[in-house]
Amino acid sequence: MNRLEVTEKIISTKVSKGIKWEAVAKKVGLSKEWVTAACLGQMTLDAEQAKIVGKIFGLTVEEQKWLQVVPYKGSLPTPVPTDPLIYRWYEIVSVYGTTIKELIHEEFGDGIMSAIDFSMDIVREADPKGDRVNVVLSGKFLPYKQY
Repeated sequence: MNRLEVTEKIISTKVSKGIKWEAVAKKVGLSKEWVTAACLGQMTLDAEQAKIVGKIFGLTVEEQKWLQVVPYKGSLPTPVPTDPLIYRWYEIVSVYGTTIKELIHEEFGDGIMSAIDFSMDIVREADPKGDRVNVVLSGKFLPYKQY
């Protein structure tokens, strides 16, 4: 048994039972974005959260323990993503990354946007020309310090 096998079991159960990530998140009590990342092996659940997820997906006690292990983060199978949706994010960073960096530095100074003290919200935005994907990323600014 390993973390990847637990992730595969979660996905398989989700598909076979028609479970929605938002429903899982409500039971866990956290955002759908964070809970989905945890179920896909990118975040660490505490014992209570793992128990809730375990009940939803029919996980054994051993499988629930794997949800509590700090994962090796980063799940892309290739350096340049091949999945079209993920590739578009790669494209966005390739095209707009320097712009994002420049504007953050202009506004905040020399530093980074945290991916640890971070939140994400993904919602559907109705539009007569075709629904839009609205993604909001919010990370704490961490200035570089002098020493």
